[in-house]
Amino acid sequence: MIYRILFVCLLLVSFSTEVFSQREFKMTEGDTTYVMKRYVFMLLNEGPKRDHDSVTVAKIQEGHMKHLNEMAKTGKLAIAGPFENGGKHRGILIFDVDSISQAIRMESTDPAVVSGRLEMQAIYWWAAKGSKLP
Repeated sequence: MIYRILFVCLLLVSFSTEVFSQREFKMTEGDTTYVMKRYVFMLLNEGPKRDHDSVTVAKIQEGHMKHLNEMAKTGKLAIAGPFENGGKHRGILIFDVDSISQAIRMESTDPAVVSGRLEMQAIYWWAAKGSKLP
């Protein structure tokens, strides 16, 4: 009996690993087939340290923009931008990477994160592969 339970548990674990380790799947809607792809959606929120002087803020922002541009050149940062009137939510990043931990590692060296001005919050997000903003 215990072996059956272990076998079923092993089977479920291997099935879930197979399903969730894939970053793409096909979805058909009517006569159109979409290839859906998993990305990492990251919110950049206000961090606990927002009391920097204006000169320091300017240097942090310059480093932040340089960091984002460098990640974009690698192709792993698909899109980034700030919010208008977002309150504590300052901006978004969408990464084309395998895991949340990979995106967090990449963004954790951002001067705005290192300084405490921004904090990261990341979740998986699915979109049709090749989706573009108009």
